[in-house]
Amino acid sequence: MSQEELAHAAGVSPGTVRKAEQGGTIRMETLHTLARALGVTTAALMASDAPEPVGRAEEPNRVNLIQLRAALTPAVGLVDQDAEAVAEGPNLRVFRRTLQDARVLYFSDSYKSVAAQLPRLLRDAAQAVAYYDSGDEHRQALLARAEALRLAGTYLTQVRQYDIAYAAVRGAIMDARQAGDMLAAGSGVGCMCWLLVRQGRLNEAEQVAARSMDAVEPKITGAEPDHYAVWGGLAMEAAAAAARNNRPDEAKEYRQAARVAATAVGTAHRNVSRHWSVFGPVTVAVKALEDDMVVGDARAVVRKVSEQEELSPKAWKRLGRPSTNDGIRFTLDVARAHTRNRRLVRCHGRVDPRQGSRPAVAAVPERGRRDHAGDPGQAQVHPHDGDVRNGRLPGCCRVAATQRGSS
Repeated sequence: MSQEELAHAAGVSPGTVRKAEQGGTIRMETLHTLARALGVTTAALMASDAPEPVGRAEEPNRVNLIQLRAALTPAVGLVDQDAEAVAEGPNLRVFRRTLQDARVLYFSDSYKSVAAQLPRLLRDAAQAVAYYDSGDEHRQALLARAEALRLAGTYLTQVRQYDIAYAAVRGAIMDARQAGDMLAAGSGVGCMCWLLVRQGRLNEAEQVAARSMDAVEPKITGAEPDHYAVWGGLAMEAAAAAARNNRPDEAKEYRQAARVAATAVGTAHRNVSRHWSVFGPVTVAVKALEDDMVVGDARAVVRKVSEQEELSPKAWKRLGRPSTNDGIRFTLDVARAHTRNRRLVRCHGRVDPRQGSRPAVAAVPERGRRDHAGDPGQAQVHPHDGDVRNGRLPGCCRVAATQRGSS
């Protein structure tokens, strides 16, 4: 397949294909388009290459994150460091209240305040785990540290500090598993999947989500809403990875599993301390719409918005709204879909279910509109926004085309 033929099949310019083959930086959405035209997974087009040298732009974060790095990745030598002495038993109830305050700051986008508090929170959590070394108090200390690590991992993923975020999320999962709380651990896996998708590790994200679904699958009847929410959240993560990896059939199956869980929950279920989001029928529908938009199927988005009951204003009132971030992303995706379909009048007149009569674009906070306008795939308003990452394809398209022709 020539460059021109691939460009025509994918609906992109020949220059984009040449840029990909020459190792240029392109968007994940473009990678998916090329993969679909070639009949391969998106991951197959991601070739390893030497990283670009880091320049001075990295310096501010190197300084800003010193304390947080020290708390998450302490120095290791031949002699263990003496543990910091604790005068009296840590008060886990007070610690959890402080952690809740920090979580509220994160959801209100007060990232500087979160970053300032995290080092102390992580040190306090580590002291609690060391002090309460057995019994139920040890278990509770582990779960408290898991929550603190989850907050750290979520924040660091949001600000794109992926390597240190991995250390935090991994620690959160391991602490929850050691404490025997598989739902808290499963929620942490959801965060891990978000991180992996942002890094372009699509195969791993789908696999770890699917395996974790098997580990926490709820009973057909009688399970608690938290259980359905965690399992359904993992199904959405698996669907997100599969959709971005040009595996539409698998993504469809995962979405169906998420819908089953959402039906069992009934209405929007909120438990921020357990699974960090809102789960229910509307959330599942909105996330499926997001997947369609990420893979470039704007027509499906427009069709679903007009036809799918869960996306109607009445359903949002009856079944409960999604999270604020998911609602903003939905509004932006609908606007983008109409724009791509050259239905500008409908785009600017679209009624946002959360706002009644307000046009969709006007209902988006200024920060969301600004980020979205600068790079439609990277608006920082939702956990999966960062999955539109850059990819380097030295010769990949040519190799993939050869593979498809020989299969």
